[in-house]
Amino acid sequence: MQAGQAGRVLLTGARGFTGLYVRAELQAAGYQVIDAVAETGAHAEAAAMAAESSPTTDQVALDITSLEHCRSVMQAVRPDYLIHLAAISFVGHADAEAFYRVNVIGTLNLLQAMADTGVMPKRVVLASSANIYGNAAGIVTETQPPAPVNHYAMSKLAMEYLVKTWQDRFPIVVTRPFNYTGVGQGAQFLVPKIVSHFVARAPVIELGNLDVERDFSDVRTVAHVYRALLQADCAGQTVNICSGQPYSLRAIIGMMEAIAGYPIEVRVNPAFVRQNEVKTLVGATDRLHGLVGVHGHIPLQATLRWMAQE
Repeated sequence: MQAGQAGRVLLTGARGFTGLYVRAELQAAGYQVIDAVAETGAHAEAAAMAAESSPTTDQVALDITSLEHCRSVMQAVRPDYLIHLAAISFVGHADAEAFYRVNVIGTLNLLQAMADTGVMPKRVVLASSANIYGNAAGIVTETQPPAPVNHYAMSKLAMEYLVKTWQDRFPIVVTRPFNYTGVGQGAQFLVPKIVSHFVARAPVIELGNLDVERDFSDVRTVAHVYRALLQADCAGQTVNICSGQPYSLRAIIGMMEAIAGYPIEVRVNPAFVRQNEVKTLVGATDRLHGLVGVHGHIPLQATLRWMAQE
């Protein structure tokens, strides 16, 4: 399929960790991808560097906190599809207000801008988060009552509630990704931190609660799901993106010890133990598989090996 034949996708967060993989997945499937990148500060510098390394990729500057700017971009691009990944996603981010300004108002600005400019996409894919479930026990389905325990999760839940008012206007699917990882994820996240210590053959690593369990996917699997949702019969739905398999930090350490071939001393640093820590978060995959099929799950050990070799 020729580039662009499948349609034009406006991809926000295109220069972020997830966006880079989603863009590659979309381009391989024949979509024309318009990268929407932040236009000021450090984000602009990063976008400029990324654009230099991929000069054939279409790109627009976009400040999602500005409705006027969103209107201008929608009028110029007029996308067939929107995948909205841009967000403040690090739970420990220091500016609480920014979570709501970017994650809530930014999303609503995009929807309002489409309405104002007469853009009628075939699918709108919005990224929420499994963090909205809070300390949910067992296998979490999409019908689990939300119980957010931090500003990041609360901002995503607020976004979901407000987006419902737009679902009669646009074919929206809301995704709730559980944890995922891969090459290029920031060092402030736990799995890249663990892998980097083993790559450097560090004798000691400081972590928080070793028994916290998370449902980890490979970022390449997540990118495949985002692409598949563009064509799935999913308008008006909310769907977990997950593996259904929990892993503790202790188990991940064990996997990396086997991959690297040496034991590491783990020290629990009380400063890394959050009081409102979500203990276990594991997603149900039934709805996901019903919409896009069984999507080639990559085992976590294979993901860790890939990260350690890069």
